[in-house]
Amino acid sequence: MITDEYRIPLTKIIEEFDLEKIYETNGMETVMISRTDVNRPGLQMVGFFDYFDSNRVQIMGKVEFTYLEQFNTEIRAEKIERLFSHRIPALIITRGLQIFPEMLEMAEKYNVPLLRSESATSAFMSALIAYLNVELAPKRTRHGVLVEVYGEGILIMGESGVGKSETAIELVKRGHRLVADDAVEIKRISDNTLVGSSPEIIRHFVELRGIGIIDVKEIFGIGAVKDEENIDMIIHLEPWEDGKQYDRLGMVDEFTNIMGINVPSLTIPVKLGRNLAVIVEVASMNNRQKRMGYNAAVELNNRLMSQMESQLNL
Repeated sequence: MITDEYRIPLTKIIEEFDLEKIYETNGMETVMISRTDVNRPGLQMVGFFDYFDSNRVQIMGKVEFTYLEQFNTEIRAEKIERLFSHRIPALIITRGLQIFPEMLEMAEKYNVPLLRSESATSAFMSALIAYLNVELAPKRTRHGVLVEVYGEGILIMGESGVGKSETAIELVKRGHRLVADDAVEIKRISDNTLVGSSPEIIRHFVELRGIGIIDVKEIFGIGAVKDEENIDMIIHLEPWEDGKQYDRLGMVDEFTNIMGINVPSLTIPVKLGRNLAVIVEVASMNNRQKRMGYNAAVELNNRLMSQMESQLNL
């Protein structure tokens, strides 16, 4: 399931960054932000509105205020009105700067929220963009279990009843952390990063057939759970099939594509007597080694080739 529209209410940003409300509009709870980029309207103050995206949050700092200070009240009001007339979602003033009376007047006239932050402009912009990139990231919900194993985010997938939740509980008992069970919400926060989390309503809960629903945080403690984690690897669990050829060397890297990002993946057959938790632990450490440039299968192959060459040269 893919979410088609990504928006967050302005009130959530106000709460997250503890912004001061200089002018609170009617129905501000309905103001929605849909752009991950923000804008400093320096060019707009001089009258250039070509390619101006009025849906972005606008941020003014010391530079813009210094520019506006050199004009009289009438001209300053005209320049500010041009910006507000585009029905921007909000204007945020940084560095705790004193608001121009004309700015408050235009905010009231065009019903635009006027907010203020004590933070430095560049630092605030960076933090806000990073926050919006996460909150407005494309989302997809996948059936599976997400656990953190030795710092690696492992997404375990497979058919119902194959043992995903049982494996997750065994991993938790071995000191690792549960992120999500059954439904995993996946966000693409950059061109090469996926972050997984649990829907809030089922967060920290796991279903075990024969037992029912358990609360992992209450049973194993707060250190056994985590709210979100990068997805570094995908493990597909499937019932063992006699006669099927399974990869025994690992020379060929496999990937699963999620929202345009190829994630390293393994297919692990499930059979009575196999300790899946230990296998997932080893897979996690092996995946980290590969990222650091060491591949055990390639190393073994190089040793064999070297030995064969030595024997041929005898």
